Amino acid sequence: MSKKSDLIQPDRGQKATTIQLVTKDGLEKWLKALSNGQRAAVEAQKFEAKSGQVAIVHDGDEWFAAGGVNDPEELSSYCLAALADKLPEGTYRLDGQRPGAAMHGWQTAQYRFTRYKEDEDAPGQRILLSKEVKQIDDAMALAAAENLVRDLVNTPAEDMGPAALEAECERLAKDHNAKLKVTKGDTLERDYPMVHAVGRAASRDHAPRLMRLIWGNEKHPLIAIVGKGVSFDSGGLDIKSAAGMKLMKKDMGGAAHAIALADLVMRANLPVQLHLYIPAVENAISGNSFRPGDVINSRKGLTVEIGNTDAEGRLILGDALTRASEDDPDLIIDFATLTGAARVALGPDLPALMTRRDETANALISAGKACDDEPWRLPLPDAYREWLKSDIADLNNTHGNAYAGASVAGLFLDRFVGDDIDWAHFDTFAWRPFAKPGRPKGGAAYGLRASFHMLQERYPGK
Repeated sequence: MSKKSDLIQPDRGQKATTIQLVTKDGLEKWLKALSNGQRAAVEAQKFEAKSGQVAIVHDGDEWFAAGGVNDPEELSSYCLAALADKLPEGTYRLDGQRPGAAMHGWQTAQYRFTRYKEDEDAPGQRILLSKEVKQIDDAMALAAAENLVRDLVNTPAEDMGPAALEAECERLAKDHNAKLKVTKGDTLERDYPMVHAVGRAASRDHAPRLMRLIWGNEKHPLIAIVGKGVSFDSGGLDIKSAAGMKLMKKDMGGAAHAIALADLVMRANLPVQLHLYIPAVENAISGNSFRPGDVINSRKGLTVEIGNTDAEGRLILGDALTRASEDDPDLIIDFATLTGAARVALGPDLPALMTRRDETANALISAGKACDDEPWRLPLPDAYREWLKSDIADLNNTHGNAYAGASVAGLFLDRFVGDDIDWAHFDTFAWRPFAKPGRPKGGAAYGLRASFHMLQERYPGK
């Protein structure tokens, strides 16, 4: 991927190619200001100022770019993404406007996943100049966080197993002078029995573990961020089909979101004490796989009957949420690629959000709308709690009907969050099946920027 530190730079009057933003309503007036030759060139490019359209207009020996937008006065995150993707290598500035929120899409549009293959057809960097110097660092941090999620999710399971997720947590700890504790082996089996049960069938190289990172001043409010780290999900003994397994490298997308959000919190030095929890497993198949019908213990002391080994993410999250709750945090946020039901309900672009408190949901939704990263709230209905009852254990990890799968999974997690703790749960796809400007096909972050902006508002710095 491109170096994001190079893509947005302070505008100090350096030489740059101009970008003129044009709306469909303003197209006729804009065309009248061009020469006959320029108008002919624009028409030959079939430029109609539709959002995302780009045209090159020559002006003597120089040239400028035109970009179609809906409203040049209120640029959204991805208004300039098509320009950043289609323009030649070079340095650019907007004509009479500031990029504002659109700095985000300018950067993310230039993302390339090149770990295994160089993109020989990709143009060089397209740099955007901005006079909003104070906002540049924040814009670069947010784009870097989103692209980190993409990198982690796009990486195949062989190279992004539990050990690789541990290495990412080690990098975070080193970068931010945080403390990291990794629990594995016999201690994991004793302290986090559901994490161990799900991951015990994997090979030694992909052995299960739980990472706990601690950062910040103990006098500040405590927040916990939890991410589901299933590096690959075969479904276990309730095995998935070949088609169902094809994208299961992305099942650690919740961990990727949690790591990226923790990085943002620490980089911004928010006045909080941060605890990050990443339970990391591979849901594999071997002679010691956990089985349908087994009853397993949990850190909380609840026993769980296994109705389906493919509902493993909620198990490892349950133990992590229990541990996060033990320190009585002011807020817990978890991210998980948890249910297909959430995708059926909302499609790939909207992360399902479940919260205990209306004000927390409203704050996340408001923050998401403001930065083009809107979650959609689903309920946690008390009436459905009985669907998780078991005849032989405290609860079952699945329910026996096809209804409300995302909400019922949320209700399972709710049993492991401490009483009266403010908690938000994101059921995210972490994948974009269709490319859009600034949002390529592949690993994707949903709810990440909404969460960070909400945290900035809730815990403002000096």
